Amino acid sequence: MNLINIEKITKSFTDHRLFDNASFSLQEGEKVGVIGINGTGKTTLLKMMAGLEEPDEGTVTTANHAVIRYLPQHPEFDPAMSSLECVLAGNVSEENRWTIESDAKAMMTRLGIRDFDQPAGQLSGGQRKRLALISVLLSPPAADIILDEPTNHLDNDMADWLEDYLKKWRGALVMVTHDRYFLDSVTNRIVEIDKGSIYSYQTNYSGFLELKTQRQEMEEAGERKRQSILRVELEWIRRGARARSTKQKAHIKRYEELRDRQAPVQDSRVELSSISTRLGKTTVELSHICKSYGERKLIDDFSYIFLKGDRVGIIGPNGCGKTTLMKIIAGLLPPDSGQVVVGQTVKMGYYAQEIASEKPERTAAGTGWEDASGETQKDASGRTQKDAGMKEIDLSYMDPKQRVIDYVKDTAEYIQTTDGVLSASAMLERFLFPPDKQYSPIGKLSGGEKKRLNLLRVLASSPNLLLLDEPTNNLDITTLTILEDYLDHFEGIMVTVSHDRYFLDRTMKRIFAFEENGKLRQYEGGYTDYAMRKAAEKEAQEEESEGKRGLSGKANAKAGAKADTKADALTKQNVSAGSDAPAAEKGQRTRGPQKLKFTYKEQKDYETIEADMAKLEDQIAALDQAIEASASDFVKLNQLMAEKAETEAALEEKMERWMYLEELAAKIAGQAECGVGRNPVSSQSPE
Repeated sequence: MNLINIEKITKSFTDHRLFDNASFSLQEGEKVGVIGINGTGKTTLLKMMAGLEEPDEGTVTTANHAVIRYLPQHPEFDPAMSSLECVLAGNVSEENRWTIESDAKAMMTRLGIRDFDQPAGQLSGGQRKRLALISVLLSPPAADIILDEPTNHLDNDMADWLEDYLKKWRGALVMVTHDRYFLDSVTNRIVEIDKGSIYSYQTNYSGFLELKTQRQEMEEAGERKRQSILRVELEWIRRGARARSTKQKAHIKRYEELRDRQAPVQDSRVELSSISTRLGKTTVELSHICKSYGERKLIDDFSYIFLKGDRVGIIGPNGCGKTTLMKIIAGLLPPDSGQVVVGQTVKMGYYAQEIASEKPERTAAGTGWEDASGETQKDASGRTQKDAGMKEIDLSYMDPKQRVIDYVKDTAEYIQTTDGVLSASAMLERFLFPPDKQYSPIGKLSGGEKKRLNLLRVLASSPNLLLLDEPTNNLDITTLTILEDYLDHFEGIMVTVSHDRYFLDRTMKRIFAFEENGKLRQYEGGYTDYAMRKAAEKEAQEEESEGKRGLSGKANAKAGAKADTKADALTKQNVSAGSDAPAAEKGQRTRGPQKLKFTYKEQKDYETIEADMAKLEDQIAALDQAIEASASDFVKLNQLMAEKAETEAALEEKMERWMYLEELAAKIAGQAECGVGRNPVSSQSPE
């Protein structure tokens, strides 16, 4: 049954048309993901569905029985209301009066809000967003919910919890999100807004990618056919068609119709290209960094030397100190103790999580290059921060009244790119800011456009060390994929704080995870590698604890009988021997739990398996190219397809082996920490 029906709507803002005769409908139980580049009207569509905006033309019809709840991108609350009151507002009914408060508190605790009485006016933007999300989730299970960027300001554990929660939601769901793993897992339909039209795909995100590719290929094939017919018709026209014949007049008319038909419009894409400056031998060295706020220790004795080409992801729960660490690296915040050494050739670009509307005040004591005693720290060449010119690193401030082009020119009038030197205006066009928008005030831009503009300014400074704090928030998926491709070819160092699991898997080679008491632990690989390692460690610990409980129970049950049996045996032995010989000689080893370890073959496989997998992936890529080139050779094509199938099977086998070895490695590491497998020498047998 239709819950919401949108028919032939048109919607414009000033001269920009968002929707042109577009239609959309939502059925009961559907879980819909809405995607499109920033500025195409995703949030506007959600607001029209929620009844908060009206189209210029067309109709939006909602079923009488539908209960619609909406999560805005930037929610606002009465500053005087407590956190709990904000969540409960509009959710209390006779049916849930006795349970709603406990449900709300449980959900607030799960999403990191533990002070239920804190006024909303004291909360950060991220905390207000989580309160609004909880308020929507407390709706009746059959309610239909509309969510605008629900995963923003959620850490990885919270996003996992929300993913599972929404998969079980009984009502209809419509959401805008940049989290591709989240889209793939939760949705069963993708709606794309593209050039004023709405395209629907009855599949999840992975299926959408395949179907969109097919749609674009069909459009391109149709255009190629049109151009081919046009060439033939043009030759006929040039030979001098006689217009007297009715048949020939119809021929000319067909030619004119083909000629005037509009070709498929190619998607506008952000073009990222800039040249990073040379990076010397000394990069950034963190030595015994500590940072606390009051009694709460955020970072405890963290040391790390960044290497050329490093790709480091930083993860952890909200409020653990991720952004604090980034600001210490950037020189925007001083550590309580420890030292930050910055190489002479390091040029940092800091992409902040939030866009500041007020210019930050700087003092000599707040540069981040002093130790706890107030002594000014220097870099490897003896420069202070002022000498190094690092006061300009904080590029997060945006004056709402400043023109877009002036904001970029404050960093560079001309920008070095891989295609040569480009003006600020030309670079803005590459970032999808047409000339008319370049002279508009920043305050008129959408949230996503502001983030894209900030990214441009960061890259315009030609950094060789990128600090990206939640770079995926409010960026559309298309821009994210282009950013990921740019980062693949970025020659400098990249440090990222992100909750986006796909982005971390795609771009990172090392993960630092905040754990208890301000400690950071290093994991190799992307987010999935980290998650697998943690799961394997947890499984090993559970098996270890279960094993201890099992051994303890068996020992208690058999202790008496075993002792009696051994006592009888020893008595008989001593009587027959006619002596008081001890049961065991001195120095006898006791046999503890068997130590888990790699076999020789497993060790060899563990050392080489990732390289083997990479080689097989390269072979598959080469085969794909060969298949494409041999499309007209049926015999060769069959051979290549068979070879590709064999290679893919070999890769799958290697991946299964790799997962087994990773789990085994985690268990070995876990037993080493617990002391399993040690065989202490006792002076006397315990028997």
